[in-house]
Parts: sequence; C-alpha cells; structure tokens
Amino acid sequence: MGIFSALYALEDRGELLAGEIEWFRESERWLTKNLPRPGRLAWSARPNAPERALSWLKDTAVEHVSRVRALCELLEHKGIAVTELRTEKPGYIVYQDEYQVVAMPFENETFRSNARGS
Repeated sequence: MGIFSALYALEDRGELLAGEIEWFRESERWLTKNLPRPGRLAWSARPNAPERALSWLKDTAVEHVSRVRALCELLEHKGIAVTELRTEKPGYIVYQDEYQVVAMPFENETFRSNARGS
C-alpha cells in the first residue's frame, strides 16, 4: 500500500486527529503543486493496461523527500510499518522530470530496502 492510500485509510477509519488531517492535507497540496503529474504511468495508454510503473523520487528532490518522510513518520506514529526502497536502476523509464522517475521495473529486479525506524 502506498503512503497516501494508507493515510486515506486511517482517515476513513477515524484514526487521524483533526490536526493530523489538516497537516496531511497541507502536505498533499504542497506535493500536488510542486510535483509535476506524470504523463504516463504504464507502457500502454489503454485504460485497463495490466502493468503500471512505479514512481520514484530522485534523491536531489530534497524538499519533496523530506515531506514524504514526514508523512511516513505520521504513519509510523499510528503503528503502520514503512519501508523505504532505493535503487540505482528503477527500470524502463516511461516518464522523468526534475524531481521524479516513473519506470517499469526490470524483470527480477530487487531493490534495497530500509525499514524505517530500525
């Protein structure tokens, strides 16, 4: 499950306090404003294409990474484990901009993981 999906699930279950919801929404607005929306998320433009790409923040997108990590801290505070994935080879790139790469993973590719908080 992605970070935003997990936060929405917590909100739907009533597990976020009003201040946490407000802070989450502000963070979401900032990321929406400051992170371009990828033009493609899959090889195929068909709406029911079977495979979807993974989105990666570039390590040079310092402010973006910082804000996402803060959202991860909120999830961890609520008892949800978060694993950070890193790679030098994200796969076949279908979209790229200054801050992010969207790529179809190479077959049998493994990613370095860092279980946060350990």
